Amino acid sequence: MRRLPAAVAGVVMWIGPLAVAGEAQAPLHDSQYSDADIAYGATLYAARCVTCHGTQGDAIGGVNLRSGTFRNAVIDRDLERFIRAGSPAGMPAFVLDNSEMAGIIAYVRNMNAFDAAAVKTGDATRGRAIFNGKGACTGCHRAGAAGSIVGPNLSDVGAARSAGSLQRSLVDPASQMMPINRPVRVVTKDGAIVNGRRLNEDTYSLQLMDDRGTLRSFLKADLRDYTVSATSPMPSYKGTLSGDELADVLAYLLSLKGQL
Repeated sequence: MRRLPAAVAGVVMWIGPLAVAGEAQAPLHDSQYSDADIAYGATLYAARCVTCHGTQGDAIGGVNLRSGTFRNAVIDRDLERFIRAGSPAGMPAFVLDNSEMAGIIAYVRNMNAFDAAAVKTGDATRGRAIFNGKGACTGCHRAGAAGSIVGPNLSDVGAARSAGSLQRSLVDPASQMMPINRPVRVVTKDGAIVNGRRLNEDTYSLQLMDDRGTLRSFLKADLRDYTVSATSPMPSYKGTLSGDELADVLAYLLSLKGQL
C-alpha cells in the first residue's frame, strides 16, 4: 500500500457534537457501508489518525469520533469536504483518493460497532502473487508494465474504486462492470464477427479492444449488427479463491495507485 504523506499524518478531523439539537443525520451502518470499506478505513485510521485521535477516537478534548455526531458535518459529503479542506483549529487538509476517502468515512461512521480484532486484513504481497499466478488476472488485465490490454487497465484501480466495489468485482464481476467497458459483438456487412470490449462510442462510430488485444474502429453505418452484453467475461473468484486469498487480492488491488 502506498505510504501516505508525512505532512498529513495525524489528525483526520476536528469534530464533535452537533451544534443544532435534533438535526437529521445520515444513516450510519451496514446497509450503507460495506465491510471491506470499513476494514480498509480502519487500516488507514491506524496509520494516519491514531496519533492525534487515539484508538478510541476520543484523545482530543471535546471530540469523540465514536459518538456518530459531528460539529462540522451531517452527511458524508460534508465529511468529505471537511477532510479535504482541513480546519483552522489545527487539522491539516488531506489529499485522499476515492478509495481512501470512502474507507475513512465508512470507518468513522462505524467506529462504535467495528471490532478490529475480528477482521483479518489481506496482504498485498501475497495478493500480487495470486493476481499473477493462481488468479491468472494478467491474462486480461494490466497492472503497471505487466499484463494484457484485453481487459481494463488496473494500474490505478486502488485510487479510483472503493474497497467494497473491488471486493464485489471479485465475486460478482457483472455487478461492477462500467458501461463503457461492457463486452460487445460486432457483425460487419460482409459477415465478419468481432468480439471485444467497448472503449468509446458516439452516434456514428464505435471503438473497441478486440479479444486479441487489437484496437478496432468501426462506422456504425458499416455494421450489420452491434450487440452490447451485460454479462462480464470475467469469472467470479468466489469458488476459486479462499476467503483469505480474496482478502489478499483485494489488498493488492487497493495498493495500485498508478505508480510503477
